[in-house]
Amino acid sequence: MTARVNESGMVSLGLVVAEFNRSVTGGMEEAALSAAADADATVAETVRVPGAYDAPLVADRLARRADVDAVAVLGAIVTGDTDHDQVIGHAIAEKLTDVSLERDVPVTLGVMGPGMSGAEARERVEKGADAVVAAVDLAETLEDL
Repeated sequence: MTARVNESGMVSLGLVVAEFNRSVTGGMEEAALSAAADADATVAETVRVPGAYDAPLVADRLARRADVDAVAVLGAIVTGDTDHDQVIGHAIAEKLTDVSLERDVPVTLGVMGPGMSGAEARERVEKGADAVVAAVDLAETLEDL
């Protein structure tokens, strides 16, 4: 399978948004949708998952779809009293990379953290836009290869 940009030349995105830390991910989603509109990309589907850890399975399902050229994953992992945030962050990054390589579809990591507080995460919601811009750019680059 190769990257595919739909017939109109527009990139069609799947968007995965974690519900956990919604005070952060809600703003990230707004920024992502705005960035998609600015890039003249469409969002084929937005799927909400309980937490960032749950995103790889949904990203994989979206990456299999013929109407999805790239997937952007949004979430926030904030620091707690244990190293749980580190474990979750590494697991997500590894599995999303696996999805991208196995499906030959760009999957971008718009998951903030680990190692930041909720307040720090809320100040960086524009990272949702960055994930969409990266997904669009990568889908267009791969189409040209």
